[in-house]
Amino acid sequence: MKAMILAAGLGKRMRPLTDRLPKPLLTVGGKPLIVYHIERLAQLGVTELIINVSHLGHLLEEALGDGSDYDVNITWSREEEPLETGGALLQAMDLLGAEPFLLINGDIWTDYPLQQLLDRQLPEQCLGHLVLVPNPEHNLSGDFTLHGDHLLLNTELDAGFTFSGISLLRPQLISTYTERRQSFPLREAFEEAIAHDQLAGEVFRGQWWDIGTPERLAELDNLLR
Repeated sequence: MKAMILAAGLGKRMRPLTDRLPKPLLTVGGKPLIVYHIERLAQLGVTELIINVSHLGHLLEEALGDGSDYDVNITWSREEEPLETGGALLQAMDLLGAEPFLLINGDIWTDYPLQQLLDRQLPEQCLGHLVLVPNPEHNLSGDFTLHGDHLLLNTELDAGFTFSGISLLRPQLISTYTERRQSFPLREAFEEAIAHDQLAGEVFRGQWWDIGTPERLAELDNLLR
């Protein structure tokens, strides 16, 4: 199975730190955020990685190279301007291939057991399985809710859960999305798939950090040291 790590964001809320480094290269516990993902994937035998880059992307490429230092093979998907999450996947379709793949945000830290996604068999009509987490203080309105393992949109009566940035996806989620274009958010494709009952999910209640502010970066750094 292949994995794609999203690493092309501008990191505006992390400035001035991201004026000199892309957010996935920010260090916590003595190690860049993205390296935690790469090492865990390598340990599980996921060695074919695609990483998209844009803002200060050359620094990511210089730091990680072809991935051989981590016993993986990294292919770089370069974006002149960030294409948003959906556009990033659309550009990388040829690299990802025809089989389900793991997708991970490069600016999160978690102890979610990725083996669970590697072992998961998506039903034939299911386009993806999303890992959700309890709503953090910065997203109390949530993103999605669940009925059994079927993913649904939030309602005013149910704040649901927050998308963790970790998922197992079929490439058809993007290739068959009716409004696909050069740049668009992945959530649009999620919503269309939900409307056709084609997404599943689970709730993870372990450690999960979205590094969206310098304060959260410092807090996680203290935890990991």
